[in-house]
Parts: sequence; C-alpha cells; structure tokens
Amino acid sequence: MSSRIGLLLRLAPAALLIAAAVAGPWLTPHPLDAPVTAPYGPPGGDAPLGGDQLGRDVLSRLLAGGRELIAMALFIAVLVTGISAVLGAVGALRPRVGRVVERAADVLILLPAVLGILLITLSWPDGGRFAVIGVAVVLGVPYAVRFVAGAAAPVAASGYVEAATAGGERLGHLVLYEVLPNLRATVLALFGLRFVAAVYLVATAGFLQVGPQPPAADWALMIRENTAGVLLNPWGVLAPGIAIGLLAVSVNLAAEALAPRTGPRAVLPL
Repeated sequence: MSSRIGLLLRLAPAALLIAAAVAGPWLTPHPLDAPVTAPYGPPGGDAPLGGDQLGRDVLSRLLAGGRELIAMALFIAVLVTGISAVLGAVGALRPRVGRVVERAADVLILLPAVLGILLITLSWPDGGRFAVIGVAVVLGVPYAVRFVAGAAAPVAASGYVEAATAGGERLGHLVLYEVLPNLRATVLALFGLRFVAAVYLVATAGFLQVGPQPPAADWALMIRENTAGVLLNPWGVLAPGIAIGLLAVSVNLAAEALAPRTGPRAVLPL
C-alpha cells in the first residue's frame, strides 16, 4: 500500500501540471490579446502576475501557453524513443547494421544543438512546428539509439534470443517480442529523458523565434518578449521559466516511477 501511495505521489505533480496546461486555455480570466494594465505593469488588481510588454495579463497567457509545448514535447519524445528503440535493437541483433547506425549517429552527435536548430528551421519551407519536430528527431535519435543499442546488446546475446534466431524467427519478431519487452525500464527512462530534452529544445526554438510566432501565447515566447522589462515586472519571465522547469522535472520523475524495478537501467546524458 505504501509503495502504491509513493507511486501516486511521484506521478501527481506531472499529472496535475499537464492537466492544468491542457485545461488552461479555458481558465484564462482575461482575453489573451487585450491589454488589462500598463506595459510591464506590476502585480495587482485584475492582474495578479502583472502585465507583459503590451500590458496583457501574464496569468492568462501563462495558463494558455503550456498546452502546445507539452503536446509537441510528448510527440517528440514518443517519436524519438520509438525510432531509437527499434534502431538500437536492430543494431544489437545485426552488428553490420549496428555499425552503420553508430557511425551515422557519431556524425550527427557532433552537430551543436543551437546550430542544428537554426540550420534546419531556417532552411525548412515555412519553418514552424514541423521544422522544430524535425530538429528534435535529428538531434535526439543519435544519442538515444546508442543508449538503446548498448542496453540491447546483452539481451541480443542471451540464450532465448539465440534460440529464437535458430528457430527461424524474423528480425521484426526478435525486435518486438524478444528484445524490446526486456528493455521496458530502459525505454521508459529514455522516454523521460527525451521528454525533458524535447521541452528544452522546443523552448529554445521558441526563444529564438523559429517555432511559435507572436502573438501566440507560449511559455518560451513569454520569456523572450518580457526579458526587456524583467526589472519592472519579473513575473513575465519568472512564471513561464518556473513552469518549464517544473514540467521537465515532474515528467522525468513520473517516467522513473513507472519504470520496472528489474532489468537494465542507465542514465543518458542529455
């Protein structure tokens, strides 16, 4: 019972934060684009977190600004984790394929994150969200695939996998039914880390204005737009920054809590 309560307590922060971000656009006390106070107005009255650079309510834009970031980060984390899990397992089962995947990953790992964001988003037709997702996959898969391949190698060399191979099972069957089920803890830990990395990458893209564009309500955009007035109303920067940090930490804790207690586990550098 105590372990179940502990699990719920570790899942609760992420669940509450995601629920608040999903429902946030319906809870805003003011219209997102209507000024309610002076530019960079201090907290008070109808604006408990003050106003942004145009006098818009910071609380309303904070409530509405997290849903898209969370949706994109979840999609990216699922995509990167899925691709990496399959490629890593295939590389462990087929060493020649594994060497090719590792060499390609070595090259892509050398690409600095900010340079990769600018190169891909600025050369992508119309840029925007799909460009950010493309950047996240290109930058995230190389790290993750090497991580999964390292964890899958002992499983691929185990007796039951060799028996299944000798029995004529196809590569797809070996990956989906023999290797990956034994890497659940690794894959869940990887998903949590990839979600955190995706949050930071999407936020960085927003800060560089190569993702969501003004006047969209977005946590990263709020930080960029209100930096100039941080001394007048710090909540325009602090509130979205705290929200991004809490989101990353809480989801990572939830993924760790859901991971099975047996099986290979490791920590992947972001």
